[in-house]
Amino acid sequence: MPARLDQEEISAALEKLPDWTLAADGAALSRVFRFADFTAAFGFMARVALMAERMNHHPDWRNCYNRVEISLSTHDAGGLTVNDVRLARAIDSVFGDQA
Repeated sequence: MPARLDQEEISAALEKLPDWTLAADGAALSRVFRFADFTAAFGFMARVALMAERMNHHPDWRNCYNRVEISLSTHDAGGLTVNDVRLARAIDSVFGDQA
């Protein structure tokens, strides 16, 4: 299991992930994605699910019609790790491919 990121590492990661926000407790990254409709949102979730499975790192998420809310944290580490940053970048890539 990777080590938790320190505040400097988290700040550096957030500079490269401008659409993601840090939870108040500093233990998770989150982002809301919006789509044209439910089908587009669900298709995005399916693509992210397959990618997350390959990475063996899974998001906490919620879907409501055309909106997908994602939160990333490495629960075993009790906070953010490099796995969360890698998954956030990959998710951004999937989202960008749909635009």
